[in-house]
Amino acid sequence: MSERAQRLGGPIFTRPVRVLIALFAVGAILILWRLAAGLGATTALSDGYPWGLWIAFDVVTGTALACGGYFIAILVYILNKGRYHPMIRPAILTSALGYTMAGVSVFLDIGRWWLAWKLPLFFWSWNLRSVLLEVALCIMAYTFVVWLELTPAFLERFREGPDGRLKRFSQKAYPIVDKSLIWIIALGLLLPTMHQSSLGSLMLLTGPKLHPLWQTPFLPLLFLLSCIAMGYAAVVFESMLANLLFRRKPETDMLAALSRAMLPVLAGFFILRIGDLATSGRLSLAFVPDRYALAFWLETVLIAMPLVLLASAAQRRDPGNLFRAAMIMMLAGGLYRFNTFLVAYRPGEDVHYFPSAPELLITGGLIALEIIGYLVIVKTFPIFSGMPRRAAQG
Repeated sequence: MSERAQRLGGPIFTRPVRVLIALFAVGAILILWRLAAGLGATTALSDGYPWGLWIAFDVVTGTALACGGYFIAILVYILNKGRYHPMIRPAILTSALGYTMAGVSVFLDIGRWWLAWKLPLFFWSWNLRSVLLEVALCIMAYTFVVWLELTPAFLERFREGPDGRLKRFSQKAYPIVDKSLIWIIALGLLLPTMHQSSLGSLMLLTGPKLHPLWQTPFLPLLFLLSCIAMGYAAVVFESMLANLLFRRKPETDMLAALSRAMLPVLAGFFILRIGDLATSGRLSLAFVPDRYALAFWLETVLIAMPLVLLASAAQRRDPGNLFRAAMIMMLAGGLYRFNTFLVAYRPGEDVHYFPSAPELLITGGLIALEIIGYLVIVKTFPIFSGMPRRAAQG
């Protein structure tokens, strides 16, 4: 039986957190400017590139990295691998924060942002043939669901707090939430499956504007497989960093078993990606000396590297090797998605895009806010299991 989750404790406003707050403050000022001045004055977007960094990185790549909760939930609740249960709360926390930041990025990318509230409410005006509508609704719903999945951690903390209304409410609400969790988890498994594959479907609609090395009917499946791989990598990355920063006991056995379970997913993605190009006759385009071929080979090599790094049991038990494989997998999956949405997208020879300074600084500010939120929550609420007792006090 897994140890009871505890809060890490310790000071919150450390020097690194103060630096992150300063970075977010810069981003927050620029967000206000963007909302007041509009997209044209603050971004490098155009009619040719209506989507830029905020979508390709913050949403398309960010939500895939935030799918750790989705991946671990599949192992724990679908495949009945209870040994991974201690990892579920940290993974769900990462998902909740990642999807929240993605939602903020989508909001910033909407021209008439003051009308965004109509999207979930004016259902009689929905275009039911729109892939983008399905993605938007699923991301909003999943963001709400993952925060609901974290509710037991918040209620546990409040139940142990001082007497008052919050404690009494938590004592009454916890049994209700606990009984309802199975249905919340079911939604949490369905929604990412829908919208992650639909992100691939979005680029199917671009037709010949997407380079043939990326344009394929298998885009929805490739995006789903890549989100599972990136979610796994983010879980390993987070766990290894938490072990180092919070002096927690290494979870080497658990992570080694997790890595073995990931090998078929990685192999499936690699075989499907290369096999589709080979059977359709498009693989020859990878040998044309241009930037598209360079981008293709870079992502392909990065995708293949974790298969080599995690091939043997001894390699999977090496913490340093696990960390390297996770970082490479995150980079590989992110590059594949970034290439699909930006690099390989060709709206016209005379149309170009590179993120403006406000776009870059706002993205940096949102990442800083996400890290701050993570540190505050793990130090305040019971998220991690198995940390040293001295680290749990504070």
